Amino acid sequence: MGFRKISLALCAVVLGLTLVACEKEGPAEKMGKEVDKAAEKTGQAMEKAAEGVENTAKEAADKVEKAVK
Repeated sequence: MGFRKISLALCAVVLGLTLVACEKEGPAEKMGKEVDKAAEKTGQAMEKAAEGVENTAKEAADKVEKAVK
């Protein structure tokens, strides 16, 4: 085998190993996904709480308006 063929074979092996390594999730990637899930759940909970506060405020405003009349 010539130098060029050996170089191409070596590049192919390195590229193959790189692609295989990218498929596996390490602990940082797993932790990142967990953080993303937690942030999403927190955001949803905050939206739900904000809707509850908005509804309560509207109800209170309606009661005050009725009491003033």
